[in-house]
Amino acid sequence: MSKLIESKEGLRVLLMGNEAIARGALEAGVNVASSYPGTPSSEIIENLSRVAKERNLYVEWSTNEKVALEVAAAASFANLRALCAMKQNGVNVASDFLLHLAGSGTRGGLVLVSCEDPGALSSANEGDSRHFARMMEIPLLEPGDFQEAKDITKWAFDLSEEIKNIVMVRSVTRMSHASGTVWFGGLPKPEKPSKAAFNVDGPFFDQETGPVTSIPVAWHHPVQQEKIRKAEKIFEKSPFNTYRGPKKPELLLITSSACNLYSREAIHLMGLENRVGLLKLGTTWPLPPKLLKKYLSLTDKILIVEEVIPFLEENVKILAAEQAGEIGVKTFFGKKEGTLPKTGEFNPDLVAAALSKILGVSYATMEPEYQKKSQSAAASVGPDRDLTFCPGCPHRASYWSIHKALQLDNRKGFVCGDNGCYSLGIWPGGYRTISTLHSMGSCLGLATGFGKLDTFGMEQPVLAVCGDSTFFHAVLPALVNAVHHKANVTLVVFDNGGTAMTGFQSHPGLTVNAMGEEAPSLDIARICESMGAKVETRDPFDLEETTTTLNHLMEEEGVKVLILRQICALSPEKRGKKRYQMRIDETRCIGEECSCNRLCTRVFKCPGLAWDQGKKKARIDEVICAGCGVCADICQAGAIIREEAV
Repeated sequence: MSKLIESKEGLRVLLMGNEAIARGALEAGVNVASSYPGTPSSEIIENLSRVAKERNLYVEWSTNEKVALEVAAAASFANLRALCAMKQNGVNVASDFLLHLAGSGTRGGLVLVSCEDPGALSSANEGDSRHFARMMEIPLLEPGDFQEAKDITKWAFDLSEEIKNIVMVRSVTRMSHASGTVWFGGLPKPEKPSKAAFNVDGPFFDQETGPVTSIPVAWHHPVQQEKIRKAEKIFEKSPFNTYRGPKKPELLLITSSACNLYSREAIHLMGLENRVGLLKLGTTWPLPPKLLKKYLSLTDKILIVEEVIPFLEENVKILAAEQAGEIGVKTFFGKKEGTLPKTGEFNPDLVAAALSKILGVSYATMEPEYQKKSQSAAASVGPDRDLTFCPGCPHRASYWSIHKALQLDNRKGFVCGDNGCYSLGIWPGGYRTISTLHSMGSCLGLATGFGKLDTFGMEQPVLAVCGDSTFFHAVLPALVNAVHHKANVTLVVFDNGGTAMTGFQSHPGLTVNAMGEEAPSLDIARICESMGAKVETRDPFDLEETTTTLNHLMEEEGVKVLILRQICALSPEKRGKKRYQMRIDETRCIGEECSCNRLCTRVFKCPGLAWDQGKKKARIDEVICAGCGVCADICQAGAIIREEAV
């Protein structure tokens, strides 16, 4: 049994932040949960899916984030409680519907959890979605520790039902993926809720019984603003806004989210508990003006600590300016004037350095010279290795063939990339094959644009690459556009059998759903053919056939789709199973003397291949070699031997 459905109230459990969020939703009596997988948010839905049957939940991995939010909203309209989770980039995808949903309002409690990635540890950017709360005029909550991750999520459902609108809860990587102790509250009995029903028989403007629509704006927008004013009043007494420190601090530090933990540690390490007051805000939009007025009145110096953009800083300054006649003029420190970095993750050392600068207190953070020495020492111990694909990854073979096909074509063709494991195609590990990399689906959207520039004399072949999950998420509309406008473009779909980058979550191309139930799969090849594209399917491990097929497709007019189908080497079905046993024939390997000049370890760069400096020969690292056999095809000397695994 999952620890998340332990019913004993008062139980103390070590939980990852995302587990705490899931537990909070369970304690709130959530009925429906939806998402598109994206690090660092994925574990919320994964944990809820594991207890779906025991708790009578409906859980799904949706095609994309906009659809996920629409699925959750439908549950709310039918008076059920629903949660929708996504990473920061997903909020951009969902924002079209979110704008309308904020206007129409909700019925059953509806919570949008945005897990963000300061420092872009596992993302293409470190976007900050908090401004969506202000733009859409919906409440924003930010837990300041792991207990609050549970408690705020639970409270968010109550708040949503009180104001009849969606509520946004924001986490960050260090909140979602770190762990802390959490005290459990009670769980409602896992009985099926009263029959879901969408009541639309009432008056047009009755949010409980009439049609749910964001028009007419002239009526809905004032109502929406009244809801946010109601939330503001509730926030004045929220238990998630806390203060610790002296009655008259020399400096007031205002913070939220994981920065609360960094700030508490920095203050403690520097022994500044009697000089610095810490105001931790759990309700960061709209800000509670009376509460801020109370604490801003305590001192003239204010430091605001947050990740990533100065969202909290700007909003606090606006409130301070509006209240300046009563609280006086303040001096603010933070991102705007340069005390704190404007990008990247924070840590206790960064906060301590800011406190040291403002208060004139010496504090020995890591010296730059020491940092250089430690990095040098680490480099001398560990091997220097570029970002690269896993051993046996089909993407490495795919890029090898694409790169070779473009060279053989010799018309300076290029590849528009997309987001996933295959984003590594922009680095040496992917032979620098990708030339553009933006949002999901942009690979084919951009390629289509390039593919229509023959009118202006462009003769370069244009390719786009995407994964199977991304194909369903965002490439389909671009494919419709490409076919309709007769663009000259070749789409290569890397079909590795799942949403591999975020943990092999299911997608519409697979035969199971998020709850492990059987589901109809959608065939990518048939979908593309039905749209009018020419479609070929190949095994990327067959380098020669893949390269030849690509060269033929690039010669043809219109939209062509090449599906490279090979399951991910790390998938549960394939992990630990080798097709080939690989070995090096040292009599044939002439290494640096070969005309290839160590092509296998210098260019192909599979981690399963290593260079024996003593022997001046390549060798197979049998511990991590996946046995795909591709390296045997790239060795010009025939020194890499593959044999059927026993």
